[in-house]
Amino acid sequence: MARVFLSLGSNLGNKKENLDKAIDLLKKHDNINVIKISSYYETEPVGYTNQDYFLNIVIEIETALLPYDLFEYCSKIEQMLKRKRIIRWGPRTIDIDILLYDDLISNDEKLTIPHPRMTERAFVLVPLYEIAPDIKISGQHISLILKSLKKEGIRKIEYGR
Repeated sequence: MARVFLSLGSNLGNKKENLDKAIDLLKKHDNINVIKISSYYETEPVGYTNQDYFLNIVIEIETALLPYDLFEYCSKIEQMLKRKRIIRWGPRTIDIDILLYDDLISNDEKLTIPHPRMTERAFVLVPLYEIAPDIKISGQHISLILKSLKKEGIRKIEYGR
């Protein structure tokens, strides 16, 4: 089983419900076991800023799926939850990104692991650090990467689970 970290985000409709539905769909797959779920974080949009704030989480899973099969399943969940790709970094009901897949490094145009911009984004690293404080990304400890990021515009949201 591979240890994998996924980033999930939503800024359209009922954001929390969208994230929870995506987690439920991940849990329903026979070859995916959800291990940890971070807190919810409200974050300012990045890139295209003329849109609502995002709700983000990071989850840790174990899976027997190969990276491309996991990518395809995550894309299927995005389609099921009505994701539309209209504006790059634009509004979306759900976004699921593979951040890390064991120690795999993949640099092809369909699937880049580790996620190419994860170390630039507090909305990814803060929840990842919450559930995996000892992880290394490309050989660098997450705490060192996190120190160099500005964390304004990200705040933990308390919901009952």
